[in-house]
Amino acid sequence: MALAARLPAVDLFLSAAAEEVLEIYRLHIETLRPRFRVFRDKTASGVPVGMLYDDVYHTVVIAPATSNTVAKCALGISDSLPTNMFAQAGKLGIPGIVFACDTEPVVVTKSPHDWVTLRPRRIELNNVERLRGIDFCQVAASPAELEALLDARLKELSLAWNTSSS
Repeated sequence: MALAARLPAVDLFLSAAAEEVLEIYRLHIETLRPRFRVFRDKTASGVPVGMLYDDVYHTVVIAPATSNTVAKCALGISDSLPTNMFAQAGKLGIPGIVFACDTEPVVVTKSPHDWVTLRPRRIELNNVERLRGIDFCQVAASPAELEALLDARLKELSLAWNTSSS
């Protein structure tokens, strides 16, 4: 969220799972609305996806992407707002950046209460590799990689990071 706040003109597209996780980390939608336009996964057909056809967006970022979302994107399944955005963006040639969580044989991550060590299974690692092969998609394996990919994309677009805290 700190990176998103530094980006110019960001809209958040939240799956039902994302809403749950935000609450676990004490990030409430109401506190995000002053900084972001927030779209929630409340339609069966992903109505907000239509904005991609109107040249409203130049990049789609899925961050963080759970192993479930990575698998869906890697296999072309688009049954949630984020996976629909990813699929339709790719079909339109709009670049996508996915911050995949399960990218290494051992991943140390912060849970809501403590740091935990995860050991992604071969299937998760294979799905990340499959995702890397999708047209118009770049995969970040760490917050630093995500920031570098975002920085490169901003430069391609002649845009800059926000420097103010508002």
